Amino acid sequence: MRGMENCTSKPDEESSPAGRDFTWPVRVYYEDTDAGGIVFYANYLKFFERARTEWLRACGVDQRRLAEETGVLFVVRSTALDYRAPARLDEVVTTVSRVEKLGRASVDFMQEAWRDGTLLVTGVIRVACVDGRAMRPAPIPAHVHAALQRGPQKDLHAVSTAVQ
Repeated sequence: MRGMENCTSKPDEESSPAGRDFTWPVRVYYEDTDAGGIVFYANYLKFFERARTEWLRACGVDQRRLAEETGVLFVVRSTALDYRAPARLDEVVTTVSRVEKLGRASVDFMQEAWRDGTLLVTGVIRVACVDGRAMRPAPIPAHVHAALQRGPQKDLHAVSTAVQ
């Protein structure tokens, strides 16, 4: 995986294995901030989670249906974040997600949060596929693996209610 210190691509640059970065806007609400009006550090994990969920949706993967039909779930196995600049109340943060490595039972994401060309946070997140009952590693189902290799096929920004 690429080190976070080298992660400085701006949104919309083409660099992901699937051909491009996936961007998802998030507005900063009061509930996302600390007493000083700055995004509380742990909330970037929530922003990144939303972006990965929308990335999966754009790949044609419905996580609820996947769990019901196959019994597998995606869970976060590890995270590492590097904070560079703050975001504040009412700002729109653009999250960028790209797959760094797609394995048999895991996906390594590089994620970034940007505001108007300023890199705020970088994150390396490993997501594992697990059997929902045993909570043990499980292979990503073949049809899902193929969809993840293709990458996002839908432009969800047209139907987004994330930023209003």
